[in-house]
Amino acid sequence: MSFPKKIMVVEDEVITQRLLGDILKQQGAEVNFFDNAVDALANISDYSPDMILMDININGAVDGIQLSRKILEKHDVPIIFITAHDDDETVEETLDLSPYGFISKPFTGKDVVISIRIASKMYRDNDQVKSVATELDPETVVINDKYTYVVSQMKLFEFDKPVELTRNQNKLLFLLVKNINMTVNYELLISNIWGEEEKSDSALRTLVYSIRKSLPDLPIVSHSKVGYSLKREK
Repeated sequence: MSFPKKIMVVEDEVITQRLLGDILKQQGAEVNFFDNAVDALANISDYSPDMILMDININGAVDGIQLSRKILEKHDVPIIFITAHDDDETVEETLDLSPYGFISKPFTGKDVVISIRIASKMYRDNDQVKSVATELDPETVVINDKYTYVVSQMKLFEFDKPVELTRNQNKLLFLLVKNINMTVNYELLISNIWGEEEKSDSALRTLVYSIRKSLPDLPIVSHSKVGYSLKREK
């Protein structure tokens, strides 16, 4: 599996910069470091990174989440967030950006490499279905004859009536809708739903089961030992 050739790291801790630099360079990647939003925005077009590792807490008035939002307005680049244990609530704010993963401090070289390889595969998979995705209404996704999802409201409708979901059920469905017809792996789903809270694959299976039980006609597909997808039937 290929590794990104050019990686931008936005991180304000020098020690963390050095550690990431060593890890990424061992994989043959060219690394460019920034510790604030102003410099990162000023250089991203010239550098044109294949991937960004973004610390949530960085120097300056603009944090990593705000910076990521600005970047994604103009650049199609996968972003992995670097988080600390006290960032649990802040991580919730990243969900609308559809992040490609999270790396928790403290981390190991293995943690970083695995996260990047998973994100790279997901990004390549997304590229393969972009032609399908562009055909979808960005606000309303018709799943089948029964269910419609309004992205801007993060709301599922059954025959035009809103469906009541729990917070975690809606997080899961939002991620599956945003990646309609694509497999979303266990790691990404768990990190987006529960943040830094340690959860096993069984917790995710239980959550999926709860949706299937109440909404049996919602086409959530299991992919053994990989993840889940939502099948668009229209």
